[in-house]
Amino acid sequence: MIDLNEITYHNVHNKFKLNGFHLNREDLCRVAYSFIKEGEDFEKPVGDFLLDWFDDKSYLEINTSGSTGIPKLIRVDKQAMVRSSLATGDFFDLKPGDRVLHCLPAKYVAGKMMFIRGFILGLEIDFVAPSSHPLDTIGHDYEFTALVPMQAQYSIDKLHRVKKIIIGGAKITKPLEDKLMKIKSEIYETYGMTETITHIAAKRIGEEAFTVFPNVMLSQDENSCLLIKALSISDTIIETNDIVEMVSENKFIWLGRFDNVVNSGGIKLIPEQIEEKLATRIPRRYFVIGKPDQVLGEKLVLIVEGEPMTIEDSVFDVLDKYEKPKEIHFVKHFEETPTGKIIRKETLSKFMF
Repeated sequence: MIDLNEITYHNVHNKFKLNGFHLNREDLCRVAYSFIKEGEDFEKPVGDFLLDWFDDKSYLEINTSGSTGIPKLIRVDKQAMVRSSLATGDFFDLKPGDRVLHCLPAKYVAGKMMFIRGFILGLEIDFVAPSSHPLDTIGHDYEFTALVPMQAQYSIDKLHRVKKIIIGGAKITKPLEDKLMKIKSEIYETYGMTETITHIAAKRIGEEAFTVFPNVMLSQDENSCLLIKALSISDTIIETNDIVEMVSENKFIWLGRFDNVVNSGGIKLIPEQIEEKLATRIPRRYFVIGKPDQVLGEKLVLIVEGEPMTIEDSVFDVLDKYEKPKEIHFVKHFEETPTGKIIRKETLSKFMF
């Protein structure tokens, strides 16, 4: 095991490479100025990040994604990010010299963490422009990469070229999971958020329960929402709006978001559970949400992306009586975060029913 006290955010591992070049702290600062002054659009945020990482402050200021509310700027301790990198390295058995593909935007925490893992673990990072098809131009096989579900979806036929893959930022749908199950690579869905410095838990594709990383303790509040105590990241308990079922002290099943729960005539419905049942029955993106109703308080409605189409009543045979949507509406495009996570309430607010 690595002695955590010996590794600080001032370190750059002597085996770290960026796009084939060994770079130390001073080299990276020069690269940063070059990216900011002459780089392409996707490289400029990398330059900003590098200068922020190697400045005199002990923290970074990072934007949250805004998937469940207004995006905000939070302070994240740099040393906590180092400890997160070491935990990821241990969990996924990453070793100095492993070749890694980085294809996430550097603006958000997941993109920053890929670089920090490189600095701390001594990885050889190939950084490419973030896109929906990041593996289209790769010339090497890789030990590790991090993707969002949309990138995984569009790279299915090339994912076998990466030994270990983590997918986060949005939930993996059942149809995508079925495709990923056929690939020989080790593929994991991760759980985390900006406040937890990306993931604190992961599960292999096909498994139901997430397993938390070492030194992370879990509990639940009165609404069955997950509470996270990770002393290596924060001195305080991190409160989430994620409704979970605890399997053991270090395993949980994610059920849905508390802020998405629909109270329809006194019956509490979890949209994500309903959507899971409908997973293979509607050939488009969709979600269910509560709409104000004078009688029920809220009534469940189905929102489908794209032009109107016929949805047979038999599609809903898999649902319980109260889970069947009272209305179906079609919208041209969903509002979403940069990781492809649907912003439900903002999508709903754009349309008058």
